[in-house]
Amino acid sequence: MLNFGRKALAKLRSWKARQDRKPLLLRGARQVGKTTLVNTFAGEFKTFLSLNLEREADRAIFEKTDSVSDILNAIYLQKNVAAKDGETLLFLDEIQESPKAIQMLRYFHEERPDLFVIAAGSLLEFSLKDVANFPVGRIEYLCLHPMDFEEFLMAMGQDVALDQLQKIPVPAFAHETLLNLFHDYAIIGGMPAVLKEYAKTKNIAAVTPIYDQLWQAYKDDAEKYAKNDTERKVIRHILATAPYERDRIKFGGFGQSNYRSREVGEAMRALDMARVIQLIYPTTSLTPPIVTDIKKRPRLQVLDTGLLNHAVGLQGQMIGISDLNDFYRGKIIQHLITQELIAIHDQPSYKPHFWVREERGTTSEVDLVIQHQRHIIPVEIKSGASGRLRSLHEFINRCSHTYGIRMSPNALSVETVTTRAKKDFLLANLPYYLGVKLPEYVAWLSERKI
Repeated sequence: MLNFGRKALAKLRSWKARQDRKPLLLRGARQVGKTTLVNTFAGEFKTFLSLNLEREADRAIFEKTDSVSDILNAIYLQKNVAAKDGETLLFLDEIQESPKAIQMLRYFHEERPDLFVIAAGSLLEFSLKDVANFPVGRIEYLCLHPMDFEEFLMAMGQDVALDQLQKIPVPAFAHETLLNLFHDYAIIGGMPAVLKEYAKTKNIAAVTPIYDQLWQAYKDDAEKYAKNDTERKVIRHILATAPYERDRIKFGGFGQSNYRSREVGEAMRALDMARVIQLIYPTTSLTPPIVTDIKKRPRLQVLDTGLLNHAVGLQGQMIGISDLNDFYRGKIIQHLITQELIAIHDQPSYKPHFWVREERGTTSEVDLVIQHQRHIIPVEIKSGASGRLRSLHEFINRCSHTYGIRMSPNALSVETVTTRAKKDFLLANLPYYLGVKLPEYVAWLSERKI
């Protein structure tokens, strides 16, 4: 039996067990599995009350009264559910459709702390302007993303491989199996609807219509993102051209258009809020905190690497290649490792960063940086000899520590490397499939000494 468990389920259980819990707002793009997650969690409650606020009848319950008691009684009556002793979960799906329901979350917290309340919203940021009193400090957040590599292994029934992946350091004998499975994940991605079908058929052609439906749904949502007709057109243009961008972007004339920088910037930020396409900005920081430099050109991150592969027609070409870094100028593997890093974090405010040094006549760029305690650790995603990691060496020469990470298809190893400036540092060579474990391996590396 296939297991479509999500790691977020453990976080929901932890939330349930806390006495000081608040109503939980589950965030994330459409179709990443928010509703399915809550429906699974509902099995652990005596009573489950579920409303979808895209339905007028469900939404109307909140428009008629400000009384928490009256709202609950109306829900019980409409859903034909008898109130029972024991734990009750109230789920308000698509809560962005009702500013009044968002406002009422604070009163559920204050008047019915015994009730377990979860709300989910895909486009919440676009509704906040209509919320008179947003319940700041009276709600909690949990962000859900496409399924990561660990969840992919669960979905594929690869429990033994998952057990080995979770060992730190990963055993050498598991390397080839995990690398091959990760290659499949790199092609397919982590959208739950896609993985559900692929787990049954193991046929990429069978999931093509699902990708088409998902991508078209995000395009159709442009009507909801846009403030006016011009922004609607710009959003559609971005969705049509963004998957083909291979490097850092400029807003002005994006995708060989005549759109101005301001028009593209506003549309990009709308898509970023919807989490369909995220703007990943660089930093120049060498020590914590990591400070975002929004004056420099960002990279684009599509919601899911499988969607990206499908949009640009790459999936068939990826079958059989030996090193993902050699494919599509390394963009796909860089994109996927970044996606894994995003998936690790469950707070909506998190954004990954890459590092740049831009001076007259020279430019250095490190693919990712991760903060660990009092250090910022550089992460390069590429194959080849350690001496060719020029930008990583530049970072190491300027920082106060002696740790770096290179991700490649090779087995796990740690070596001492010397930069041209004669600074020794420890370089951890991590196989691609450990992207989902990057924070743990950063901590593991920092405990070692040269």
